[in-house]
Amino acid sequence: MDRVYHVGNATITKIPELILDSNSPEYLYPQWDPAFLLEHEHWLVPENMDQTRTHVIQSIHTWLIRTRQHTILIDTATGNDKERVWFPRLNRLNTPYLERLKAAGVTPEMVDYVILTHLHVDHVGWNTRLVDGVWEPTFPNATYVFSKAEQRHYSDPENYPEKNRVKFIIYKDSVLPVIHAGQAEIVLPDGTEFLEGVSLYPVPGHSPGQMAVGLTSNGEEALFGGDVMHHPVQVYRPEWNSVYCEDTEKARASRKWVLDYLADRHALYFSSHFAGTSAGRVTRTGNSFKWKFC
Repeated sequence: MDRVYHVGNATITKIPELILDSNSPEYLYPQWDPAFLLEHEHWLVPENMDQTRTHVIQSIHTWLIRTRQHTILIDTATGNDKERVWFPRLNRLNTPYLERLKAAGVTPEMVDYVILTHLHVDHVGWNTRLVDGVWEPTFPNATYVFSKAEQRHYSDPENYPEKNRVKFIIYKDSVLPVIHAGQAEIVLPDGTEFLEGVSLYPVPGHSPGQMAVGLTSNGEEALFGGDVMHHPVQVYRPEWNSVYCEDTEKARASRKWVLDYLADRHALYFSSHFAGTSAGRVTRTGNSFKWKFC
């Protein structure tokens, strides 16, 4: 089982689903500069880039938070049995994700909040599972929380031209069922406390309504940043957007906000796609930032 982190009285555990190692850095980051590899090879290889230096390594996972009051999941990875033909690596998966959650001491019935940073394919899949041919909420006692801007974007047919039809598939099988079940809470993140010790911050750009989740407990802090960064190279090059960022300027602004937050508040960062432990700390050196896995 993955390491358990402690933030005050809260515990955080990574629930892994998949490792991705097929993207070249040039594909993931259109601004990629090969000189970066020469400078940072000592920590990139082999955990964050493969031995051939031609592919970055990423993780798809969920963060499980347990406080004295709540059992919370941050994002729900890709899910099993989902039709994702446009992304073969994610198509019709059959992973032991729920078994891994159980190994961490949590059954689906124990989860009371699922907080979705955004509604992309690899963040909402385990919202639902296939039961007798019908997509049903995986976590029957949970409130599923996501932003109004995400819901508005994904529910609007005007946003589904031919090239974006996949968004509708994701929304239909992984989001609509929890709405129809009356388990959705759609919010306007503004940095105020949503639950005791849990705050939701707007970090748009990668997607229209992406949220970061702040956790404060007993004087310690953590931040769950969604896809503000896909790989730790962006700590060193925050101006580099991934190929998946929908609004480039907003994405850069949100990334800078997150890096400043982490460095200024000494908060532990829990990433959505960094490999290895997927968690660490950001420090400031002059006008730049540095990353260290924890």
